[in-house]
Amino acid sequence: MNTKYTIRALLCSCASLAIQAPAAMAQDDSATSSVMFEEITVTAQKREQRAQDVGIAITAISGNQMKAFGMTNAQQITDFAPGVSTVQPNGEANYSIAIRGVANSDFTTNVESPVAIYVDETYISQTSGAGFMMFDLDRAEILRGPQGTLFGRNATGGLVHFITRKPSQEAEGYMEVSYGRFDRVRAEGAYGTPLNDQWSARVSFATNQGDGYITNRQNPGQKLNNANETAGRLQLLYEGDGVDLLLNARFGEQDIRTGFFEYKSAIYPTGDFTPGLPNPFLGDYVDTDDDVYAGDYDFTGHNDLSTRGYTATLNWEATDSITLTSITDYQTVKRDYIEDSDASPAKYFQFFLTTDAKQFSQELRLSGTNEELKWVTGLYYLDLDISDSNGGIMPGLFEALYGASVEELGFNGLVNPYSSKSKSWSLFGQLEYDLSDTLTLIGGARYISEKKDFAYRDIVALFPDNSTSGQDPRAEWLVDAVAPYEDSRKDHEWSARLQMDYKPSDDLLFYASWNRGVKSGGYNGPLLPTDIYVTDAFMKYEPEILNAFETGFKWDIAPGTYRLNGSVYYYDYANYQAFSIIALDTFTLNSQAKNKGFELEFQAAPARGLDIQLGVGYIDAKVSDVPGLTIDVDTPAGLVTALLPGAKVRPVQTPKWNLNGLVRYETAIGNAGNLALQLDGQYRSSHTFALTGAPAVSENGYAILNTSATWYPEDKNWSLRFQVQNLTDAEYVVQAFDLSGTVAEGGFFGLVEQYYGRPRQWSVTFSLDF
Repeated sequence: MNTKYTIRALLCSCASLAIQAPAAMAQDDSATSSVMFEEITVTAQKREQRAQDVGIAITAISGNQMKAFGMTNAQQITDFAPGVSTVQPNGEANYSIAIRGVANSDFTTNVESPVAIYVDETYISQTSGAGFMMFDLDRAEILRGPQGTLFGRNATGGLVHFITRKPSQEAEGYMEVSYGRFDRVRAEGAYGTPLNDQWSARVSFATNQGDGYITNRQNPGQKLNNANETAGRLQLLYEGDGVDLLLNARFGEQDIRTGFFEYKSAIYPTGDFTPGLPNPFLGDYVDTDDDVYAGDYDFTGHNDLSTRGYTATLNWEATDSITLTSITDYQTVKRDYIEDSDASPAKYFQFFLTTDAKQFSQELRLSGTNEELKWVTGLYYLDLDISDSNGGIMPGLFEALYGASVEELGFNGLVNPYSSKSKSWSLFGQLEYDLSDTLTLIGGARYISEKKDFAYRDIVALFPDNSTSGQDPRAEWLVDAVAPYEDSRKDHEWSARLQMDYKPSDDLLFYASWNRGVKSGGYNGPLLPTDIYVTDAFMKYEPEILNAFETGFKWDIAPGTYRLNGSVYYYDYANYQAFSIIALDTFTLNSQAKNKGFELEFQAAPARGLDIQLGVGYIDAKVSDVPGLTIDVDTPAGLVTALLPGAKVRPVQTPKWNLNGLVRYETAIGNAGNLALQLDGQYRSSHTFALTGAPAVSENGYAILNTSATWYPEDKNWSLRFQVQNLTDAEYVVQAFDLSGTVAEGGFFGLVEQYYGRPRQWSVTFSLDF
């Protein structure tokens, strides 16, 4: 598929429709009004505002828009925003979000993302717990650029905030059921009702079940990457005289057959593919058909995930102009993940991860307003207790490394338990002062104090031949492969914001800002047992500091009909936390970086029933001063060498161009109802998954097109949608790991792992409101 001309055709068709539609449909008064220009209230500055009145690059999507546009997961939501994409470090088991080239591709869960995820003002620290189901949402707010002053922790790249629908004094609900390709059945629903004059409740649920789309040629009856997840939420709301209290309890469960990769032969450690060459370390294995959705797996991986959360949110109007807000949250994440890392029928290497995280947070916030001044100040506390591990069951690799059988060695794997205990508190405040009717000065700052204790071990282990988990209690832990590592750190950081807004009219806003963002320091959890890795130089990294300069505008050219928003930014990092792969290990290492780019968002409703969205994001990013490391690990089979470049390189998961588009037209069909037709898509230019930039870990770029048709019967409260995602059945890589070379050539596996996005999928969805 020629992605260049596909996306060009999409953009041209959007422009053509925008020009032709007014003449063709201006008299069609029976069609519905615009979905695109629904007025959305956001809380990006901890108070309710119109998105167009906030001097931040925001893409806001309401729950009604998500339903109209057919959005059911995080990737569809982030595809709607220029310069934003989801990052899948090891497949659909978990994800993080990349904004303006700021991303985290480290799949070890102790490394937090520089793009924060919030749900109802509560921070989700664990990437393994971020893959929650999207259901019964009021809106999603995507904030680009540092948000450290008001949201604080680890939001140097920005944040995505999901806000759920709340209980009310009106009894109402909905149900939605879909069936699609691979026997996928997805259902969600909610019901809210008043309990009395002061209390109301809302219960919500979602489930996604069905077969997988990856064929295991060793077991054709078993499809991998199936759907098996369920989530629910219960909310109770008390509304009294000047006081409201919201209680929220939620859960999520996922257990899917995952951890598969497409095998790509790369016998020599040159970053190039060697198709057709037998792999001597995998029993001379050769991939048989180059089908990216099929493989020869001797082991079925899994992702078993369980999340729980409990939140109490109190708002008290102390006076007519001052409000006190308290948000108390406790959440847990438990995860058991294992994969067939060699992607072959050989019993060579199975990588695993486990997570057991407990998080408590408390925010107290005071806010006030008068004619000229709006202010907010508060205190935030976070207590994060993590007991994780990674490791591998690797009989084939150990036999290759040491030239001896498992029976002779007495071990066949590694398990690396590590614990991290963090306590962080911060003070923050922000003022907005109207210098005149058109000019507003904004200033804010946050002071952050954090203490973190870390302990790590690398243990040689003997797993039974039938082990299916890194938590296998039958495994025999033998001896520390290297000396245990323990360390503590105290960091004191500050973030700040200074901004000027100029609003010459209600329909036009200009803003210019400087933001100082920070991301906390931390620790790595390497896999391989080497004295070189388990040292301060590799185990710990310093806090990241970002000075971000941005200017932008928000312009309702013709309110309710045409809108154009744009921004230009420049990022200057100190101690940039670069994601690096060395041999089989992933590390976060300090370096330097500079990013610059721009974004444009265009929305139009040129005729009744016609909605158009176009987005363009450009990113020019460079990482420099990455430690140029040549590491020689002495093994019985020879020296194993890993190299990191020292020159300027492009950061991972950072395409230069990111484009998106959507065209939706809804029209009346006589007196029978309305029909909505939609075409949407996204284009990402070439990007890489490792700092080496080698061809084997790069994606040349791709375009994804989706389409749908939705029927709304006249005066009915139900609808029927037919939807196709990845219309052209494009094959595109969303993650790759370079394990090229064999031990003799200085490598490990003689292959590259590739994880591909989903193939074409169709679905039929029935929705009912009541």
